[in-house]
Amino acid sequence: MNGPLVVIGDTLLDVDIEGSAERLAPDAPVPVVDVEARHPRPGGAGLAALLAARDGAEVVLVTALADDESGRTLRGLLNGRLRVVPVPLRGSTVCKTRVRAAGQTLVRLDTGDGHVVGGPAGELARTVRSALRTAGAVLVSDYGRGMAGSLLDLLGDVDAPIVWDPHPKGPSPLAGCALITPSESEARLLCPPPYAGPDEAARRLVKALHARAVAVTLGADGAVLAHEGGHHTRIPPPLLDGGHDVCGAGDRFAAAAALALRDRLPVEDAVALGVGEAARFVEAGGAAAIRPSRAQMGDRPRTAIEIADLVRANGGRLIATGGCFDLLHAGHVSLLRRARALGDALIVCLNSDASARRLKGPNRPVVGQQDRAEVLGALGCVDAVMIFDEDTPAEAIERLRPHVWVKGGDYSGRELPEAESLRKLGAETVVLASVPGRSTTGIIAAMHAA
Repeated sequence: MNGPLVVIGDTLLDVDIEGSAERLAPDAPVPVVDVEARHPRPGGAGLAALLAARDGAEVVLVTALADDESGRTLRGLLNGRLRVVPVPLRGSTVCKTRVRAAGQTLVRLDTGDGHVVGGPAGELARTVRSALRTAGAVLVSDYGRGMAGSLLDLLGDVDAPIVWDPHPKGPSPLAGCALITPSESEARLLCPPPYAGPDEAARRLVKALHARAVAVTLGADGAVLAHEGGHHTRIPPPLLDGGHDVCGAGDRFAAAAALALRDRLPVEDAVALGVGEAARFVEAGGAAAIRPSRAQMGDRPRTAIEIADLVRANGGRLIATGGCFDLLHAGHVSLLRRARALGDALIVCLNSDASARRLKGPNRPVVGQQDRAEVLGALGCVDAVMIFDEDTPAEAIERLRPHVWVKGGDYSGRELPEAESLRKLGAETVVLASVPGRSTTGIIAAMHAA
């Protein structure tokens, strides 16, 4: 099993104040916003860590938190979702407050002066070293507040792939990073002048920063990926309807790419996955659309139908997928994690024992349906499991009414048996690439050969 994703960086408190603006103030030509709701969420490294945890990954966040009201709010938003290793913060929590009406940001107010001075020592340093030693991958999410620089000495001993999301006010990324992910505006500042466009910038930054790869992100145009040795390629975004609020898209990209490298996917696949996840994140409303977890909504629903109803009632996006999931392996987990990232809840439609036998043969499944359901339900990325006895999940789909139906890459280009039910519901079908070399059939064959 791969180790956790360790996220290191500066955590901010982001707040969206939502309201309506239907008149101007009498003393100045500015809109009057009638406040209807206030939505706090982690920003910076905290958002990147939260998004990775929502993907179902085990996440350790090493960050600085102040003992003030905003800092306590951040602790409450993060606790229970991931493991936090807190480092002392000098000054007050940085808080970025957006005032929004009708989905548009009218003004942003920034407060707080918190920054990190010096690296962790004593027991805290030992805790950080222990987390880094077991990491499957490390994401440095630098927001220029000193967290990345304070851990440079400890990061030098990391064996896992490091993804570095840089900031102009932060330190230069460590030599040998598996992937560095500047935006184009950051690449302009990092790249030795003169600036000759993102393709040339990516190639030059690979050499200047001694990185294995650099991906310059281009927003709606995807990314440019340059490899050690000079080769570069354009990674286009998926064809989606688009979105307007790009807040958090860079964090979504970096977190998804880091998890893909943790899962040992090639860097080009990791960047393509990051571009796709960032595009879907923006299409779904960006950081402003992040909703409370089911635990924060109150009593935890017990059935798949209850969860489906609750997600729709809260305006969320319901994701569903199906399969036998016999002898659960890393390929299954990767698929489920990426599926969960597409929305607000993931329901797995699980073939019963009888259904699996008709589909796979008399010797399958190896693991019974109740055990398979129990294991799937224990994954953080799975919100509920629905067992179905039919040959296809069409009836289960019609009962759940998901917004998105996910299939593995082995179905690419083929008509799905459940396609007609999906068309009736107007549900989107997303095919996610399978992890190479991972299959139940392969595990069974290896067991017989042993």
